[in-house]
Amino acid sequence: MDNHPRDEVIAVCNAKPGSVEDYPFGDEVAVFKVAGKMFALVTLGPAPGSVSLKCDPDLAVSLRRRYAAITAGYHLSKRHWNTVMLDGSVPQDELLDLIDHSYELVVTRLPRAERDKLNT
Repeated sequence: MDNHPRDEVIAVCNAKPGSVEDYPFGDEVAVFKVAGKMFALVTLGPAPGSVSLKCDPDLAVSLRRRYAAITAGYHLSKRHWNTVMLDGSVPQDELLDLIDHSYELVVTRLPRAERDKLNT
């Protein structure tokens, strides 16, 4: 992530099939949805910013133990969401994998017709 990590996270989220950027909580949080379901929330305030991502509960706990920059989801389900500070302490490839993981968790729970629309 050569640019500001937050800009790269936003670009990656926007590039996901069917992704829609929305601002239901005001101008300070970009919310990314697929088929109306949230998979990422990116804070737009002062740097470094953060991204909240859906996560398998067991993996979520493991990540929180491994990285100080990963905490239980801020204002979200602590069991199913993690918030990642974009301070550079979480490796780029791991952050990209976490975005993919969050997106896939949402997509796999969509009805087949919705999933099929994303694959066309």
